[in-house]
Amino acid sequence: MNLATDDIIQVIKKQIENYNLDLEVQETGTVLEVGDGIARVYGLQKVMTGELLLFPNKVYGLALNLEEDNVGCVLLGDETLIREGDLVKRTKRVIEVPVGESLIGRVVNALGQPIDGKGPIIVNEYRPIEADAPGILMREPVRVPLQTGIKAIDSMIPIGRGQRELIIGDRQTGKTAIAIDTILNQNNTGVICIYVCIGQKTSTLAQIVKTLESKGAMLYTIVVAATANEMASLQYIAPFAGCAIGEHFMYQGKDVLIIYDDLSKHAVAYRTMSLLLRRPPGREAFPGDVFYLHSRLLERAAKLNAEHGGGSLTAIPIVETQAGDVSAYIPTNIISITDGQIILSSELFFAGNRPAVNVGLSVSRVGGNAQIKAMKQVSGRLRLDLAQFRELESFAQFGAELDKSTQDRLNRGFKIVEILKQDQYQPMSIYEQIVLVYAVTNGYLDDIPVNEIKRFEKEYLRFMQIEGQAFYKALEKKRFLDQELTEELSRLLSSFRERFSVTT
Repeated sequence: MNLATDDIIQVIKKQIENYNLDLEVQETGTVLEVGDGIARVYGLQKVMTGELLLFPNKVYGLALNLEEDNVGCVLLGDETLIREGDLVKRTKRVIEVPVGESLIGRVVNALGQPIDGKGPIIVNEYRPIEADAPGILMREPVRVPLQTGIKAIDSMIPIGRGQRELIIGDRQTGKTAIAIDTILNQNNTGVICIYVCIGQKTSTLAQIVKTLESKGAMLYTIVVAATANEMASLQYIAPFAGCAIGEHFMYQGKDVLIIYDDLSKHAVAYRTMSLLLRRPPGREAFPGDVFYLHSRLLERAAKLNAEHGGGSLTAIPIVETQAGDVSAYIPTNIISITDGQIILSSELFFAGNRPAVNVGLSVSRVGGNAQIKAMKQVSGRLRLDLAQFRELESFAQFGAELDKSTQDRLNRGFKIVEILKQDQYQPMSIYEQIVLVYAVTNGYLDDIPVNEIKRFEKEYLRFMQIEGQAFYKALEKKRFLDQELTEELSRLLSSFRERFSVTT
């Protein structure tokens, strides 16, 4: 009896000695009020701004307003699952999104979760949606072209890898069409494309995804979607999530193109959240930090130097204007952040000039640095001829008598306008653009009627595919027009002109 008691005592002593007290201390708070996608929480003394908070029923919230007696959170899930008095836990981490190759070809929401019905995405790596932009010493000048396949842009408003080029214009003027054409043109270039849909209709998004799939572009594209029926909080984080996904590839030394469509709706979503959080409104009721919102997003676009992998992230934000007013608050903010803007004009669009790029107002601050030398050689004359034409066109409308020199300039201007027209989803290789621009700026189209220009373009490009193969190969190798190539191109053009007959 005593022996058994001693054994029991020894066992208990050993258990007491080996007992390890692991206490997990959790800081919790209480929901004070909830509504309109906003929750106010009491008791979280050490919460960080931007921290994820866990509400009941696995609903997450984002801590944005740190006030003296409560924390203002925007909810990232269904607010009907939360009640006043519910317990709220800190997660001690910020929002992260899954990143990696497995996202390519998929449509995901702002949290990186698949919404395309193609099953789960297997990922091993996550990145915070907010990150510091690369520093000055990590960057190098933008020199490598990012071809859009659009004649009016590649010739006169070139975009380089690592640049931020704004597309701005009224609704229904072809802003998204330019962005989608640019994605289609990245086929076989090694550029990974990310299309971020912010506040668009679900039907519009479905149409875009269908187009990308039918053209084979989803093989190198990721779509991040926060449509109009999503909560303002998800529309707010969508572009940052897309940027984080793109940065993963950039830091691996790859080239990435990201489209933000559009940042006007992003700003409206942020204004909605801010006003519900009772932040003081400023100009046009936007909060005072709306400039910082977009600058910290767009500054993350960069061309990294060789020491840091040499990757790039090219950002093309889209902004919608009201009645062409580029002096409104959000357009002026983003114009001042970006490296140039492509301005689309409703007048040109409705006149049939599509893409409706206003070449006079559009600018690329990287300029010729982001063009191959051959395009730079032929396009300098193009912009000058087009600018002179726009001036003379308005003058000629008054019915004044014009001398022959002025008439010739007007005549060539009409041909340039016609040659720059381009159908949607028909991007063109840079070398085809060069031979076309050379033809129009060197007078080979001066005696062809405007209504025959499209036929000329089609037949000329078909002729060059057959007869000009050697020329294209040499141009691709040299990337500039030396005397030998210029003479060869002139010979090919003259040969084609002899065959081309104008229909009467």
